[in-house]
Amino acid sequence: MQRYTKLGVRRVLSSLPKSGGAVVNSAFSTNCSLYRDSSAKDSAISSLYTTSRRLKTEKKSPKKPAPAKEAEKKPTPSEEPAKKPTPVSETQTPVEKEPVQDSTEKATDENLDAVVDPVDAKETEPEIVETEKVSGPADEMTFKAETKQLLDIVACSLYTDKEVFIRELISNASDALEKRRHMELSDPDNYARASDDAEAGVSIVVNQAKNKFVLTDTGIGMTKQELVDCLGTICSSGSKAFLNKLKEKGEGSKTMESIIGQFGVGFYSAFMVAKSIKVYSRSAAKGSPGYLWESDGNGSYKIMECEGVAKGTKIVLEMKDTELAFCTPQVVERIIKKYSNFISFKIHLNGNSVNTVEALWRKAKDQVTAEEHNAFYKFISGAYDTPMYHLHYSVDAPLMIHSLLYIPQTHSEKFGGGRQECAVNLYCRKVLIQAKAKNVLPEWLRFLKGAVDCEDLPLNISREHTQDSALIRKLSTVITKRVLKWLDEESRKNPEQYEKFVKEFGNFLKEGVCTDQVYKPDIAKLLRFESTADGASKLNSLDSYIDRMQPSQTNIYYISAPSKDIALNSPYFEQYKEHNLEVVVLTEQIDEFVVQHLENYRKYKLQNIETFDATLDGAVQAKKKTEGDKKDPVMEASLNETQCSALADFMTKRLLGRVGVIKSTTRLSTSPIVLMDHESAQIRKLMKMMGTKEGPAPKYNIHFNPKHELIRKLYTLSQSTDSSDIELGGLLAEQLFDNAVISAGLLDDPRSIVNRLNTMMTKMVQKIPEPSNM
Repeated sequence: MQRYTKLGVRRVLSSLPKSGGAVVNSAFSTNCSLYRDSSAKDSAISSLYTTSRRLKTEKKSPKKPAPAKEAEKKPTPSEEPAKKPTPVSETQTPVEKEPVQDSTEKATDENLDAVVDPVDAKETEPEIVETEKVSGPADEMTFKAETKQLLDIVACSLYTDKEVFIRELISNASDALEKRRHMELSDPDNYARASDDAEAGVSIVVNQAKNKFVLTDTGIGMTKQELVDCLGTICSSGSKAFLNKLKEKGEGSKTMESIIGQFGVGFYSAFMVAKSIKVYSRSAAKGSPGYLWESDGNGSYKIMECEGVAKGTKIVLEMKDTELAFCTPQVVERIIKKYSNFISFKIHLNGNSVNTVEALWRKAKDQVTAEEHNAFYKFISGAYDTPMYHLHYSVDAPLMIHSLLYIPQTHSEKFGGGRQECAVNLYCRKVLIQAKAKNVLPEWLRFLKGAVDCEDLPLNISREHTQDSALIRKLSTVITKRVLKWLDEESRKNPEQYEKFVKEFGNFLKEGVCTDQVYKPDIAKLLRFESTADGASKLNSLDSYIDRMQPSQTNIYYISAPSKDIALNSPYFEQYKEHNLEVVVLTEQIDEFVVQHLENYRKYKLQNIETFDATLDGAVQAKKKTEGDKKDPVMEASLNETQCSALADFMTKRLLGRVGVIKSTTRLSTSPIVLMDHESAQIRKLMKMMGTKEGPAPKYNIHFNPKHELIRKLYTLSQSTDSSDIELGGLLAEQLFDNAVISAGLLDDPRSIVNRLNTMMTKMVQKIPEPSNM
């Protein structure tokens, strides 16, 4: 199959007709699109595919003109007489058709090439021919729906949790308040707030004894027609219609940012918990009467004019006997704080204010105090400490995002509390969409706490999940890049404070290097390690290492060691110290695993000094060309090649089964022996922690220093004819080997060498006389 490109589809879809319809049935009505955009696009793409193939075929090999007789027998569709449209009955709503343009004629080769990616140009697909012909007039009909069943679906099947009905009703109340605030400013003659009007806000009263849940707002209210349109018509959103009017007029941008409703179904979620619903409403427009809207959810409703109705809307729910928990203040308060704590208006529950914490992410950075940050952090994270860092970030491109993120002082994973969950909540216009949203930030940033509010989220109809995974990925990309930039800025601004952050949360960054290929270079920039350089700070970035590199140096060098002091005394470091090459010290068990995943940083390869010869570095080679070879003035005595070969044979026999290759080396200066080409001690420990089964004991390759006194004396003992000297030489060879294993960090149990050490020390003191009193 050939592939369709998104650009070409958009280019040609603009010429396709659109279809829509409305269904009216029973007392309630539905306001929904007859055809969804996805199906329209699918059919359009299918037809474009067939059309493009036909046009390309005609362009390559033009068809010969058909004989006249055949042309007379089979007239083309354009020559057939147009059929008369079927008359529309008086009771049937006429459906207007937009003029259909022939997209085939207007489709250029450029457009078609954009639609169909010419990857597979072979004519292998079967040809599809429609042989059926229309023989009668078309009867255009409308879909029908059983209103009660549709209401049941909307009320009871869209939402995961029943508690969201409180969120939906509060969101509707918030929209009504926003509308009234806008109308008071834009049309004060008709909507000016009177002195006896209640303060803008939402009030909830619950009474478990009477099975009542009452929510009142002092918003815009509704007229009789608006009650019919908004409550009597399923999927008709008054908030969305209000937004469309504002867009047409080009005004009310601040109001548009605060409107929450989109689908016109949230109100019906109350039927999940209520036996019947009464809505008292009076429009805030001057001189408007009040009305009562009433329904038990069985497919019909009543509207009556009513006296004593205050401006705004009052919703009275008579709760089902099984849902009386929603009539208890404690439960309702928890739900309000979970979903609707940050709406722009005060919420009172049984006379007490509930939402006392503001949505700080919507405020300007310079208007938020440290006390407000601390209070908000404690509220949203449930913590008792103060945050180490905070990021207050807003952007309007490519998405409208407001976020407020915090880094705590510590985390629970280091105490063995298990893998902690993401603690960043996702909001849309200050209403909670997902608590602890997993897809907003990558896993390695799960230590962050806070809120992300995105106005461009394409929510599903229940407003519990997002629909566009590509947009969520874009949101995640924007936030992640900003967090990385923020941490880099903080590291430069206050290095000491950043070191505290790295000590506490550095392992999360290292996890990111190992698991996130996209941001691996940016995360590596934030890592900090110790270094062997004189005068270097305790923790250093790889960038600072590169700044101190010698000219022509080709690699970044590292060593794994429990501490910097052990690294400085390691036999592997001797060669690098001699050539003045700085080495990064990896002190954590996971560090070497991280470096192996990183492999390169900028243009430099990361090399382990235990396996890499320093003389191969570009800086050493350049210095060698300039200054030439220099002899070691300290240790001139050395074994020759023949002696080295004999000593290697002696050690191989003595250490049979434990060693592989034994040879002399020039890379050591003060150490007698070293292991080469062995497994990493840190990786080995890490694999043990993971429960990986160990194979047979490996054979280690040994390089010895022919200039070292111990090696020279060992050769002498190995060539002796005295059996006691040979035995002493054997013990010395075994001890030197174990010393090398210890230096490489590979000796699991040092108790195994205690007996040998005692034997050697006994031989050392044999010539010393006993005490005189013995």
